[in-house]
Amino acid sequence: MNYFLPLVAITFILMTSCSKNPYASRKESGSLVLSISDNDILSYQYATMPPPEGVDSVFHRSGFIHPLKTLGGHTITAIHPEDHYHHFGVWNPWTRVVYEGDTIDFWNIGDKKGTVRFKEFKKIGDNTFSTHHEHVVLKSKPEKVALNEIQTVTVNELDDKAYILDINIEYQTTDSDFKLIEYRYGGFSIRATKEWTDANSEILTSEGISRENVDGSLAQWCLVQGDLGNEHGGFLLMSNPNNYNHPEPLRIWPKEMHDGYIFVNVCPIKTKDWVMKANNTYHLQYRIVVFDGEMDALQAKGLWDSYNQQEHEN
Repeated sequence: MNYFLPLVAITFILMTSCSKNPYASRKESGSLVLSISDNDILSYQYATMPPPEGVDSVFHRSGFIHPLKTLGGHTITAIHPEDHYHHFGVWNPWTRVVYEGDTIDFWNIGDKKGTVRFKEFKKIGDNTFSTHHEHVVLKSKPEKVALNEIQTVTVNELDDKAYILDINIEYQTTDSDFKLIEYRYGGFSIRATKEWTDANSEILTSEGISRENVDGSLAQWCLVQGDLGNEHGGFLLMSNPNNYNHPEPLRIWPKEMHDGYIFVNVCPIKTKDWVMKANNTYHLQYRIVVFDGEMDALQAKGLWDSYNQQEHEN
């Protein structure tokens, strides 16, 4: 595939794909499944997912994407890994939050202070859905919703080897400030498949930085790819230029951590606080290109340039 596409070409592809309507969605066993040309490409988990047998029940959760798959059927995400039972495919909780005079962790749900959960669907289409998440303070009695999140997910096919996944996040604060404290991780994250380790995968950013030095660096995009069985594939994660603290810092495990497994976090609060004032609305947006085969830096830059141009023209 020629991933190095100008905006006009990508727009034409998306319009052509939509006119043929290769998309479909269905509910199945507590998940909303999206497909392209009869290939299931993602499952959004709206029912509460219990942890593996024998693991503390506190590690249950809803409101995340897993599995995320290539068009060739390869799963590129993981949930409930043994090293971090609180990791859930594609998900975006916050770690250190000052809310009504207390510090709440919505990420490390094992401490039972906070969590994020599915409330309801706002809409469901063939290639899109909007879902309402509640960021809940568990230590309050009764429990209290500290932040409402409307997450809109849309997929568009590029060709038979790749598709675009756009994720738009709207945060709606309550009657109290939601202050995100500077911290080394938190926000939009992907826990990658257990198939990938430092031995059979690679990471590259828009600044030409590889996995050895990527943690803490700033990036417009991050390319992650590796072996999937006897084949190859991956994802290109792009941060919207309008996001808070863009280009956003990255939290990516160094290869010597956790057996070389891959965790990618775009972390706008890694270098400074972010105060979401009461009764206001805030936005974050990300684009992921999921692909079979291989992608190089030039192709990744072409996709980023198209995304960047599109956002400046909107």
